[in-house]
Amino acid sequence: MNARIGLLGGSFDPVHRAHVALGRIALERLELQRLIWMPVGQAWQKNRGHASADHRLAMLQLAIEGEPRFETSDLEIRRAGPSYTIDTVAALQSQTPAADWFLVIGQDQYAGLPTWHRWRELLPLVTLAVAGRDGREPEAAAQLQALPHAVVTLPLPAMPISSTAVRSRVRAGEAIADLVPAQVARYIEHHGLYRADTGS
Repeated sequence: MNARIGLLGGSFDPVHRAHVALGRIALERLELQRLIWMPVGQAWQKNRGHASADHRLAMLQLAIEGEPRFETSDLEIRRAGPSYTIDTVAALQSQTPAADWFLVIGQDQYAGLPTWHRWRELLPLVTLAVAGRDGREPEAAAQLQALPHAVVTLPLPAMPISSTAVRSRVRAGEAIADLVPAQVARYIEHHGLYRADTGS
């Protein structure tokens, strides 16, 4: 039986409790042996981040410690130029070619998949594991519906948490303990992250 490996990417600026909840649901529902957390380097669809790549990776490592099936990768951080998921998946699969790969994404990412770089080449390489909102089935864009692809739903409970909300609270001097793991909150405080609009 092939190993089952998941990939969960994002800016994680910062990682928060909803990210960790999604990771744990993915582990159990997909019966993964490993879930690789991949902080993005230079995101081609987003503006510059707020915290440095090193800070984002360090916070991620703190957030997932204690779960042996979780691991982080700095592959995209080390890669020069924009980060494209197709390149990341190809690189990881070359290291473990016999595995079954699951790409964990949110509904917004699933709906916008046809805007991704070389997205058609990505579809046969992975099973898309989409976090369903409030128990609803994922909704694909028309271009995606026309193409065969493997997709499963991950039932993520409603969690109104975002990295933007975390940064806003920090700037306002408000507590974030209910939004991020305790060790991440301490890291943000210790390093003075997100105190200004320009970030740290």
